[in-house]
Amino acid sequence: MSLENPQRYTVTAALIYANGPIHIGHLAGCYLPADIYVRYLRSTGKDVAFISGTDEHGVPITIKAKKDGVTPQEVVDKYYVQIKKAFEEFGISFDIYSRTSNSIHHETSQGIFLKLYNDGNFVEEVSEQYFDEVAQQFLADRYIIGTCPVCGNENAYGDQCERCGSALSPTELKNPRSTLSGSQPVLRPTKNWYLPLDRMQPEIEEYVNSHSEWKTNVFGQCQSWLKEGLRPRAMTRDLEWGVKVPLPDTEGKVLYVWFDAPIGYISMTKEWATEQGRDWELYWRDQHTKLVHFIGKDNIVFHCIIFPAMLMAEGSYILADNVPANEFMNLEGDKISTSRNWAVWLHEYLEELPGKQDVLRYALAANAPETKDSEFTWKDFQARNNNELVAIFGNFVNRAVVLTQKFCDGKVPGTCEPNEYDRQVLDELALFPDRIGQAIEQYRFREALSQLMDLARLGNKYLADTQPWQVIKTEPNGPALRRVNTIMNIALQITANLAIVCEPFLPFTADKLRQQLNMEKMTWINAGRADLLPDGHELGKGELLFAKLEDDVINQQIQKLHDAKRMNELATKTVPAPKSEITYDDFAKMDIRIGTILEAERVPKSDKLLKLKVDDGIEQRQILSGIAKHFAPEDIIGKQVTFLANLAPRKMMGLESQGMILMAEDRDGSLSLLTPDKQVWNGGTVS
Repeated sequence: MSLENPQRYTVTAALIYANGPIHIGHLAGCYLPADIYVRYLRSTGKDVAFISGTDEHGVPITIKAKKDGVTPQEVVDKYYVQIKKAFEEFGISFDIYSRTSNSIHHETSQGIFLKLYNDGNFVEEVSEQYFDEVAQQFLADRYIIGTCPVCGNENAYGDQCERCGSALSPTELKNPRSTLSGSQPVLRPTKNWYLPLDRMQPEIEEYVNSHSEWKTNVFGQCQSWLKEGLRPRAMTRDLEWGVKVPLPDTEGKVLYVWFDAPIGYISMTKEWATEQGRDWELYWRDQHTKLVHFIGKDNIVFHCIIFPAMLMAEGSYILADNVPANEFMNLEGDKISTSRNWAVWLHEYLEELPGKQDVLRYALAANAPETKDSEFTWKDFQARNNNELVAIFGNFVNRAVVLTQKFCDGKVPGTCEPNEYDRQVLDELALFPDRIGQAIEQYRFREALSQLMDLARLGNKYLADTQPWQVIKTEPNGPALRRVNTIMNIALQITANLAIVCEPFLPFTADKLRQQLNMEKMTWINAGRADLLPDGHELGKGELLFAKLEDDVINQQIQKLHDAKRMNELATKTVPAPKSEITYDDFAKMDIRIGTILEAERVPKSDKLLKLKVDDGIEQRQILSGIAKHFAPEDIIGKQVTFLANLAPRKMMGLESQGMILMAEDRDGSLSLLTPDKQVWNGGTVS
């Protein structure tokens, strides 16, 4: 059952591998929802610890280090700094963003491992595991890829298929191969320590079944695992990089990354509590603390079954009250892929679209993959900015502030007795904080954001219906002025409420709005009231909250994506295999010479051919060459080229070609002329 009326909250966001930058899929998956939730909790006065950091021990780290020719430590140092900075600039309000390479994490992980070991919670087992005879090392699950036995994915990992989500063991893969050498690995005996999930299944089932309120995707995936029957899982690995196994004679063995990584939540809480002079145990061992894990769907089993099982075995920690995992966000009709560079990287977005953090926060939250995969497109991003943030939210705030400056000297006017419509609007205003808050508490962030925009729509409609700019014309003094004052007071109270309830979603906008209203930061408890701004309160300087995004800005981002995809495809393009062997006599039959292009023109009705006149040292010959898409005729006149002089003449487009210009083709399909490195005589032979 879900914990009611918790005294405090521990909220975690997944520890991301420090082997690359953050992209929008990561943000939409867990970091933005977690930040919205935490900002709301803080605004309601809750005691919250918001914990995250980088996972620096996973096999992806060593794979990246090998690829880049650097040490694993150099990889994690680089990306920890970059990721932390990007999160800060984007407004993700962690209480601490730390790293699993810190000594406190190693000590905490080893301490929990030893507690489980000493209590007899591990099964020691010698098993056969894959060994790469070329690289001379045992292979962790992620160093092995092969064909998934469930869905046929040919690039499934040794621990999980990312296409179908099935949990796997390396020996289940068909056609396994090592990512280190590409060779087929062999099985060799090695000793490791296993957590007997099969024995613990009744306890785990009881825990999972007590949380039927979990999101359907989370609860359903857990039930699927339980139905298949849990199996023992190794908690150690044969690797050099990671948290060392704290037992004698275990050189070359480290803790399984999914043993040590979630413990990072605990070690980072310890680190934060020490810095703040707090008691970390209240956030992990007090039954009145609500623990919430924000993750992506690929991490459900680890947070809902394996990590709880570890904590159950340890015996002194609270278990997660909820694990609101999101599905995946796709990009422009394709899956986000770091390996294919098909992604919108956060650090690049912040550099190229400065000051637009809240636009991205809004677009991602409005289209969050809460119950199914969703898709980010730059055109949708533009539409949400222009049609919603600018035209609805920003338009209302701007009108409220500008009209107050115009009609009321920039001060909050006093009110007269509100009419029936005013009272309806104020009654409706009072309901919004609870509507938005309930949706956030139930992890329905898209719904909460929609309610927020409905409040802005309420303000727009109120001004459109009351038309203070028309009322003031009827009588600039007396009843008409008092009516205008009432309208503007109510509009400003709605604006002040927006400054409160938009903060979890749009923190930078909330700051700007408070500056324009010249108001202090208020908590959620104050929201819904119609007296947030007292009579006579002087407003600050008004300015537009959002700016329209033009097509050229968006098209540039779309083009950048496609350019990156194309460059990645070119980078992975392989050199063609050599053709079959020929003898020297075969080669000697080819008469390759140097000539100078005297004339060049396009061949009518052909978009490929150029007609060239070439001085071959003996005469001038006509050669037709399919290079019109690569060279303008005027650019190649006067250039020396290499050509095959004894190729039998052939007709093309009714014209005879007396030879072949030789070219070099790059991996992107572009052509280069083969020219001598210095001027040589026409007719000179190539040998």
